Amino acid sequence: MPHPPRVTLSVVAAQAGVSVSTASRALRGRGEMDAATRARVLAAASELGYAAGQQPRGRPRQGTSRMIDLVLGHFHDPYTDEVTAGARTEASRLGYDLVLTDERNDPRDDWPQRIRSRGSAGVVIGMILPSPPQWEALRSANIPVVLLEPPSEAPLPVPSVRTTDWAGGAAAAEHLAERGARRFVVIGGAPAFRYGRARVDGFRAALARVAPSAPCVVTTAGWGAWEARKACAAALPRLGGSGPIGLFACSDEMAAGAYRAIADAGLSVPRDVLVVGFDDVRGARWLHPSLTTIRQPIREMAAAAVQLLAQAIAGAPTEASRVELPTQLVPRGSTAAWPASHP
Repeated sequence: MPHPPRVTLSVVAAQAGVSVSTASRALRGRGEMDAATRARVLAAASELGYAAGQQPRGRPRQGTSRMIDLVLGHFHDPYTDEVTAGARTEASRLGYDLVLTDERNDPRDDWPQRIRSRGSAGVVIGMILPSPPQWEALRSANIPVVLLEPPSEAPLPVPSVRTTDWAGGAAAAEHLAERGARRFVVIGGAPAFRYGRARVDGFRAALARVAPSAPCVVTTAGWGAWEARKACAAALPRLGGSGPIGLFACSDEMAAGAYRAIADAGLSVPRDVLVVGFDDVRGARWLHPSLTTIRQPIREMAAAAVQLLAQAIAGAPTEASRVELPTQLVPRGSTAAWPASHP
């Protein structure tokens, strides 16, 4: 039987209404390009049955690429610096190079195409979830994915690494009550990501057990110091009752903002307000007083994500894997014991 005619790149380009060079760049994931144009070319290639690389070119790859991607929504803050350090160290130990890829918070962002074009063996995605087209781009290229502290549950069975957020929030409530707090402020994060909700839920559940009648104001703020400062300033006057205040913030940066609001209100830490944060990033110990916090093992989590990814690359079944590393309360000056004479 005669073979069907081979679909050429020029046919794909004509179908998509673009030049041959544009079609080539779209299929290879190279260069800056409007996401809609790239999608149109990929759809035309799929419809026509075009197979990129029908003609051999360049030097063939020998085995699996020894390169993996770490995708984050932003870099160069205390938290992501720890993630990067942990992932880089473990990738190097396992013989992989680590590529840092910035997700631009735009559903049209083509970072999966960039990953495909450089032939990465796999990808760790931290604190974000891909859009459906981005998931499809990775899935269709058979690129293994591991999620690190995902903001919500993934729509697909994907291995993930996270920490005991609920238990960390519960430990914060228990510690504040033990240190003498009689009324409480909780600053949750907005957007209300999965891990932020778990921290607040854990705190409230423990508080209902150890101090069920204590006044408690729960508020939310953006995941930054300035927003938390404003939220704390609004919450403190709403807090009824009397006696020491226990404040829990869902991140160390938010706790730093609460410090400023407490000072603005003429109060001090820990004389009037006991404060617990979450994460234990480097700056927590340099606040004055040093911040009691729930340590999240950030570097270890990033390393565990790279380990899971290496197993997936090697063909091990990891779809249902969920690694959960424990949090730990780190007491410091912000929850120093109350003097016996304190009212």
